[in-house]
Amino acid sequence: ELPVVFKQKLQNEEAKEGKQVKLTCELSKPDTPVKWMKGDTVLYASEKYEFKQRGTVAELIIRDVKSIDS
Repeated sequence: ELPVVFKQKLQNEEAKEGKQVKLTCELSKPDTPVKWMKGDTVLYASEKYEFKQRGTVAELIIRDVKSIDS
């Protein structure tokens, strides 16, 4: 079985402090589990982080963006 890979190069995103930003990745295989991380820390769904996944597209929404989120 082929390994799962990103279909497109990941893009940097910018957001104003206090707003929200959506990070998106597209995978080569639909419904593949995605683990979002900041450095070595795994992110979990909360008021700050929301995760969505449809087919091959996975999204991370970060609310109330602060400089520490970069």
